Amino acid sequence: MHEALLWDTEGERIRCRLCPHECRIAPGGRGICGVRENRDGTLWALTYGLVSSIAADPIEKKPVFHYRPGTTVLSLGSVGCSMRCGHCQNWRISRSRPGADDGVALGLLPSAEVVTMAREERCEGVAFTYNEPVIWIEYVLDVARACKEAGLFTVMVTNGYITAEGLDLIGPYIDVWRVDVKAFSDRVYRELCKARSVRPVLEMAERAKVRWGMHVEVVTNIIPTINDDEDTLAGIAEWIRASLGELTPWHVTRFVPYLDYAHLPATPVATLMRAREIGHAAGLHFVYTGNVRVPGGEDTVCPRCGAVAVGRDGYTISRMAVSVGACAACGAALGIVDKERE
Repeated sequence: MHEALLWDTEGERIRCRLCPHECRIAPGGRGICGVRENRDGTLWALTYGLVSSIAADPIEKKPVFHYRPGTTVLSLGSVGCSMRCGHCQNWRISRSRPGADDGVALGLLPSAEVVTMAREERCEGVAFTYNEPVIWIEYVLDVARACKEAGLFTVMVTNGYITAEGLDLIGPYIDVWRVDVKAFSDRVYRELCKARSVRPVLEMAERAKVRWGMHVEVVTNIIPTINDDEDTLAGIAEWIRASLGELTPWHVTRFVPYLDYAHLPATPVATLMRAREIGHAAGLHFVYTGNVRVPGGEDTVCPRCGAVAVGRDGYTISRMAVSVGACAACGAALGIVDKERE
């Protein structure tokens, strides 16, 4: 255990200030995330240093396409989540809790050893992923600080449900904010994710970019009958353009029937292509299709000259024609952070 950050006492209860749930936790109880516990008037982070999943991954797998394309990141995850999405592909770890007899194994990885492991695996960065990393903030903070000192970049693969106070705590140490925007209404967020509102997700993505200068990429997993209507898709696309900029990548990905939504069909390719059209019509230059093979659907194409600046075949880079973040053919800005530009 590790004493948690960002909390206040309210009588016998503790109010957690990390995410917008703002849980008021009774003695012996835990927050919605399942990993922050009130023990004798102190809030403890139960999963500090406890890892359920670890791998050396292409950064494209996150997916992150415009930050150091072609590099490898050491991906770390634990257990627990601040949401309870009915279609979660990693539900075994996101719904697991410390001490649960559910078959999820947790191993201790001291924060000081992460940089060494990353170097041994020839990784240029570390990604906090698999489960929700915000609820792991104490460990994320210590690891990210060590990464900065060692010259490694850092990636948060997150649902974005964090307070401004929480974001500002890690802001100086995180390079990439890869955020899920699952819908564009509070009603759908309550139904799909058991979270009150989409607003904090949007506001903190903007804060990550504007205040902390993070590279931001957005993912929307498109679920038939849930968030595939044109108003939703146009709303997300227009928000990205207005708040994050026209060069911000938007990944529209295919839903696979699962858990509470196993009765729904997989997302038709035609829906993904329509989402791409909507994104382009809203002024976004880079809308990528994911979880499905569409010719050119993951290529970075220069919006000025039409040249393929980055060609992708799955997680493999097949072509790289980028110079200091711009198209090598015509010099147009692509919003790509490469090693020359970093």
